[in-house]
This record gives sequence, C-alpha cells and structure tokens, in this order.
Amino acid sequence: MKVKITSCIVLYKNDLQVLQEAIDSFLNTELFVRLYLIDNSPTDELRILESDARVKYVHNPSNPGFGASHNIAIKEIYDLNPDYHLVLNPDIYFEKGTLEKLCQFMDANESIGHVMPKVTYPSGEFQYLCKTNPNFFDLFARGFLPDFLKKKFQKRMDSYEYKNKDYNKIMYDIPYLSGCFMFLRTEVLKKVGFFDDKIFMYLEDADLTRRFLEVSKTAYYPDAHVFHHFAKMTHKAFKFKWITVQSAFIYFNKWGWLKSIY
Repeated sequence: MKVKITSCIVLYKNDLQVLQEAIDSFLNTELFVRLYLIDNSPTDELRILESDARVKYVHNPSNPGFGASHNIAIKEIYDLNPDYHLVLNPDIYFEKGTLEKLCQFMDANESIGHVMPKVTYPSGEFQYLCKTNPNFFDLFARGFLPDFLKKKFQKRMDSYEYKNKDYNKIMYDIPYLSGCFMFLRTEVLKKVGFFDDKIFMYLEDADLTRRFLEVSKTAYYPDAHVFHHFAKMTHKAFKFKWITVQSAFIYFNKWGWLKSIY
C-alpha cells in the first residue's frame, strides 16, 4: 500500500508526555503513514518511542540543527514517495480526522504545495503564525525592543503577523508559514529541495515557505485545527536570541538586505 503521509519530529531532551501526545496524534489515523523521529539528544533513551511499526527512530547526537535534522528524514521519504510530508513539532497535538481534512483540502487544490492549519494554545487562545516576509526591523523589534517601545510599533507588528486578516477564513499565498506544522506536497518539496542546513534554527521555515511560493501556492486552512504548547524560547534566553541573529544573517544574505529593512 502506498504511503499517504510521512512525518518527521526532531527531538532534543523532550518532555515525554508532551512528545507522546504529538506521536499519538499523528498515528491516530486510518491513513497509511510513516513517522521519523530524529533524536539530537546526547543519549538514545528516547528510543523507547519506536514501539509502533510505523515509527523509525534515528539517534543523531551531532545535533546539526532543526532543518538539517529534518533533511535526514526527507532524504528517506523520497524513496517512499508519499503524497504529503508533515514537518511536525514535538509540542503539537490534534484530534483524529485532522490529517484527513488536510489531505482532502490538498487533494482538491493541486496548485497548493504547502498548507498550515489553525493553531491555538491548549487553552484555545489563538496563535498568529501567518506572517509577511521577514525584514530586519521587524525581527529586531520583536526580539530586542522592550515592551514599552514595541507598543509604538504595535500596528506594524500586528500587520507582520496578519492580525489585520480574518483567521477564520481560508487565506492563500501566505509569504511565511510557521515551521511548527508544515504540511507539504511531496512533489513540490522535491522541486524546492531541502531545508537550508546552514540555518541552525529559526527562519528556516521562512526560507522554505518562500521557495515553495516560487513554484506553487501556500494556504492557511482553519477547518483543520491543531494545538501547540509553544514556548517562545527567543524571548527567554540570550542564547536563542543570538541563534536568531545568526539565522537572520544567512536569510538576508540569501534574499537581500535592502528589501528587508522596512
């Protein structure tokens, strides 16, 4: 039987209960699926999660980064030739039938290469994860300005996160869709290639979405809904702010600095 959907979750010292929710959500389907767990943790104690025949565990303690680790799975899924590949965060969970809704939407819209569902916190609070293309000012303001200064640019920040749009309606050709849940058409993924493995973490999703838009359409589809625990690490530690800065240099060197200032 042909595989309908493959997926990959990149691991690093994860909370087992939260991670198990993500794994169970993906496997709770009648569709023929295959899941890859790429574990960047120092030890392979998470190998216990390879208890289902549909799951393949790969211990990868070199920890080359988010995109590079997903690329390990993407190289393997090409041999399976699934219809779709899901880039899935370990802190996502969803109800049975969600994958089916996404498949039906994509099956009916062959021009779309990349779709993202509605994403909320477990509390139901919205996460605004559709964005315009990143620019230097917005990234700097979001990551480094104190809250009282951010308020001066609130309208601009809201526009960057599509808060001036209706998240209850389908939206097309979104320039930047979050990497927490990237539902990708495999034939388009083959055209655009892998994640940029020079980006250790952050903005690899912006780069990939942008490349998808060069050869296909993107979409936000609110009839499918997932829950995301979502810890904003870039707002909590200087280490993650610095990783974002490094990623930004790689991203803007590729896509241009002058167009990304304002």
